[in-house]
Amino acid sequence: MTHGNVPDSRRVVVTGLGTINPCGHDVPTTWDAMVHARSGTGLLTRFDASDLPSQAAAEVKGFDPEVRLGRKLARRMGLFAQYAVVASHEALDDAGFDADALAAANDQGVTPDADPWLERFGVYVGTGIGGFPEIADEAERRLQDGTRRISALFIPRALNNLATGQIAIRYGARGPSLCIATACAVGNHSIGEAFRAIQRGDADVLLAGGTEAALTPLGYGGFMTMRALTRNVESPGSASRPFDGDRDGFVMGEGAGILVLESLAHARARGARIYCELVGYAATTDAHHITAPAPGHGGAARCMKLALASAGVAPEDVGYINAHGTSTPLNDAEETVAIKTVFGDHARRVVISSTKGVSGHLLGAAGGLEAVAVCKALETGVLPPTAHLDHPDPACDLDYCPREARETRPRVALSNGFGFGGTNACLVFRTF
Repeated sequence: MTHGNVPDSRRVVVTGLGTINPCGHDVPTTWDAMVHARSGTGLLTRFDASDLPSQAAAEVKGFDPEVRLGRKLARRMGLFAQYAVVASHEALDDAGFDADALAAANDQGVTPDADPWLERFGVYVGTGIGGFPEIADEAERRLQDGTRRISALFIPRALNNLATGQIAIRYGARGPSLCIATACAVGNHSIGEAFRAIQRGDADVLLAGGTEAALTPLGYGGFMTMRALTRNVESPGSASRPFDGDRDGFVMGEGAGILVLESLAHARARGARIYCELVGYAATTDAHHITAPAPGHGGAARCMKLALASAGVAPEDVGYINAHGTSTPLNDAEETVAIKTVFGDHARRVVISSTKGVSGHLLGAAGGLEAVAVCKALETGVLPPTAHLDHPDPACDLDYCPREARETRPRVALSNGFGFGGTNACLVFRTF
């Protein structure tokens, strides 16, 4: 069978979702927070920030990795890898793969011959910064004790690709694995490259998304000194306010967002529940500046155009865009220009929102979490609002779905992800 010009063997569907983030430790809790604009941001508690001009953060609170991973395994992972494995566990269970059974089978040494599908099961999970806390902690201990006694677990806990590696090891994924590091666009890039891998026939099932855990004095301080972070210390719970005239920077967050992507043929063969179909992806580079988008955000506009073309979708078919929408003055205004460039008159009819209003900016995990939100929006017909959009910026004059969710049923939705270095990635999802 074919769908348009694409044979079923090359169609890619989403069959599972998983996340841990400041709004919740699972998808149902997170989605409820997004739909009801319940903020996961607040005052930073991970370390003392009382003397800093920026004090808002979006922290994952109450997380105990030993509950899911056990003490021995948890201590072998960096925090970013712990987040990724826990979110992957939920995604696998949600997709109808028994994650506990997969982990137990791999512990018992099940071989590809015994379970051959594992050779076509892979992991594409990226991170922007990776084991930043582990690197900082080890360096501090080295300076304090003056010894050369570096932990044997230091490198395995710090390496960026060890989130991907730990997921594959735990669940026996012997297919292709890849760790992309493209700053805040990494989740979109990882999902998009996984999409292409399945289309090429390199795999049947891929866990794809992003993870991040960089809320350390060094990581937080670095973004703060760039003046990228909000300095709203009076109301940190509403400091992330994309497209609002009072926005003054993003709220730094952490977590993971993971999708199970699957070939349609494989999903149908096992009777899987399908959230939606991933139909398009593109990546571009601004080639302009290390942190700022090009005027008019031409790279983002080209990225959206190419993604739509790859999906065979007209701009007028798009009903929802999950914007990158960081709550920084420059990004939000330039993304607005880019959307107008691509969508023309339809730009004023399409519903747009940024879920960073409640989640904060999860950096390398942002694209994964926001893809989860898009899949839930297409499944439920409910579009999550842009929280704290109380005084719209005149430069951001599109329908940004302020404060309250909207019930509608878009057929096609986009998810934008942009990162430092001028990297852009856009995903196109369609109802199934």
